[in-house]
Amino acid sequence: MVSFVVEKPQRTSNGVVSETTRLSLIPNNSSSAQKTILKNLEIINGGQRVNAWVDSMRASSPTHIRSLPSSISSEKHLSSWILQHPSALDMFEKITEASVGKQIVMFLDYDGTLSPIVDDPDKAFMSSKMRKTVKKLAKCFPTAIVTGRCIDKVYNFVKLGELYYAGSHGMDIKGPAKGFSRHKRVKQSLLYQPASDYLPMIDEICKQLLEKTKSTPGVIIENHKFTASVHFRCVEEKKWSELVLQVRSVLDKYPMLKLSQGRKVFEIRPMIEWDKGRALEFLLESLGFGNSNNVFPVYIGDDRTDEDAFKMLRDRGEGFGILVSKFPKDTDASYSLQDPSEVMNFLRRLVEWKQMQPRI
Repeated sequence: MVSFVVEKPQRTSNGVVSETTRLSLIPNNSSSAQKTILKNLEIINGGQRVNAWVDSMRASSPTHIRSLPSSISSEKHLSSWILQHPSALDMFEKITEASVGKQIVMFLDYDGTLSPIVDDPDKAFMSSKMRKTVKKLAKCFPTAIVTGRCIDKVYNFVKLGELYYAGSHGMDIKGPAKGFSRHKRVKQSLLYQPASDYLPMIDEICKQLLEKTKSTPGVIIENHKFTASVHFRCVEEKKWSELVLQVRSVLDKYPMLKLSQGRKVFEIRPMIEWDKGRALEFLLESLGFGNSNNVFPVYIGDDRTDEDAFKMLRDRGEGFGILVSKFPKDTDASYSLQDPSEVMNFLRRLVEWKQMQPRI
């Protein structure tokens, strides 16, 4: 008798579905009944994986809030979450007090943090007021944009040459030459690309995804050079299962790539140990703060991919993370802000506070 084990898809701590299915193979000389059992198990397990991904897609959508028995319990849940992750604006004095005597370094996500979330990712423009605020911020503190977008695209949105940019979830890092003496410079910029070997593969998979998903209305495929995104914000929910199967059918041909999920988007990345948290560490080291106790990093972001950076700061025991969200979420961030307008207010207050400090 041949034994087999089926492990249902499980959620990891950050909500991403882990596909850990194991089936011991039935030998070729097994009975047709045994083979039928295995085939049925594979179908069932495949369905479980799809359902788990769809559940995760719902959970990551801002409009799908975890159901609560009443508005009273909902308010209680929100109040409890805010107690654990208070507003960075309300706690501004406490934050600045903790940073006294240390060098503040700012890390900012782009979509949902500096710009509003929009249906068309090519129209995620930041306001002129936000651009002016970030420009002033960069005069006061080293400032980096850490984003899932490719550098060229996000730079066209931000248009500030004095910033550091970590695109493709930190797999493409560039910045002003100042402070980057230990690394290769290209056109007066730091250049670090830990996934450069994957460029042809990402191009390939983007072309295949465009072809495979063309029958599903609303899907947007973005090539971020070192990573790829499949946006499903404009896809009808009844089509989500179909989309999961389409994406999986393409990705199964590329064992060197991994699939994760963000805010109404699938992220396809190289299977390497690199993320926004590692990018944050790299930038701090490049600025001379690798093993320093005199640095105060602040990371502001709204997506699951930003959790790697929040966790990195918690593990370092320096600085803190700020989650941009109107809804309670599991997070390693210490504080919260509701939307980009609150982010801009926080950054403005930080600039004003810095300008009032006595120069040494």
